[in-house]
Amino acid sequence: APADLPKADSGFDLAIATSILLASEQIPPLKTNQQAFIGELGLDGSVRAVRGIIGKILAGRAKGITTYYIPATNIDQAQLIPDVKLYPVNNLKQLYTHLCKTAEISPLTSGKSKAVVDTARTASGLSEVVGQAQAKRALEIAAAGGHNVFFSGPPGTGKSMLAKALPGILPSLSQEDMLEVTHLHSLANHEYEKLVSQRPFRTPHHSASHIAVIGGGLQLRPGEISLAHRGVLFFDELPEFGRQTLEALRQPLEDRVISVARAKDTAEYPANFILVATANPCPCGYYGTSNTCRCMPTQIQRYQQKLSGPILDRIDLFSNVSEIKHDKLLSHPIDEGSDKLLHERIAIARKLQLQRYGSASKLNTDMSNADIKQFATLNPEAKELLNAAAQRLNVSARSYMRSIKVARTIADLDNSPGIT
Repeated sequence: APADLPKADSGFDLAIATSILLASEQIPPLKTNQQAFIGELGLDGSVRAVRGIIGKILAGRAKGITTYYIPATNIDQAQLIPDVKLYPVNNLKQLYTHLCKTAEISPLTSGKSKAVVDTARTASGLSEVVGQAQAKRALEIAAAGGHNVFFSGPPGTGKSMLAKALPGILPSLSQEDMLEVTHLHSLANHEYEKLVSQRPFRTPHHSASHIAVIGGGLQLRPGEISLAHRGVLFFDELPEFGRQTLEALRQPLEDRVISVARAKDTAEYPANFILVATANPCPCGYYGTSNTCRCMPTQIQRYQQKLSGPILDRIDLFSNVSEIKHDKLLSHPIDEGSDKLLHERIAIARKLQLQRYGSASKLNTDMSNADIKQFATLNPEAKELLNAAAQRLNVSARSYMRSIKVARTIADLDNSPGIT
């Protein structure tokens, strides 16, 4: 029940089996109704992991249910949820002996998963990128304030390497963020049993379907943009993606959520990610470089027109990734200490934003117009410079406000109270 709601989940098996045991008086009556039994049963009586265990427990907790019998293989995810009692069950016989009080299952403490202990930060690798000081600076600003980035340049200049370095300079996920991210991955049939403890880095191919990227399907599932929540979404060769997919990015880039509607159901998934997009200057990739471009002017124009103004308008930082001379590739020193200093600057900037907004999930990129007036005031010289640039470049109102948000982040990185 309710009968009009289609059931498409195997997590009811354990509850049905327990109800049969109760109805046939094979086990004593339960002392309280505030218990839930979740799990799929195999033909051998084993209790198997189920999809979306975090969402199931959170929904039950909202109804006042505090005790849960769940598959032992789901326990790492479930232990992230505070204020509940968890009993890991391996098979139906184990549950039977526990309820008959002949061999009890020890409850586990919730609110802290053992799997969280080993969450070492992944190496950023940013110090290994040769040159590209402007692009590295753009990544630092993006990591500090949550801004979207666009890299343009010929093939082989390190655009993808730069993008892959971003998760390594982002702060570690908090316990609350791990819970949210793990829940989304579990809903999408990913990692039923494991905990997602690192910042997600999703790289959908340009041939991926619209539904795979945005979400949906016959049974609603989060797409790549939601699986990148609290992490990085990397669109390599942005113009190669389908127009429907690119236009669907508008809502999540603006609202940090994605609404998915299908004939039988609708859903809203969080999609708060940093977008890193790359593009070549032309189809062959060598327009404006030392190599010979083989593209016709109409081909170049058509290629560049694939990116609509509204999408580019939602990207904060643009950087050209230029060619590097061959003699510099092997002579570039790798300074791991620079990565450490970078982490420290980003941590300081994030701390300032936490103090400013009172929430770790709100960053400078999320400022409203009212926030900008309160927290991002420009001195007269800065305002005059911005207005002159906006008039000369004919930027939109959205881009104008995004420029101020980026300026606020740069000021935070410099530990400056004002924007000068």
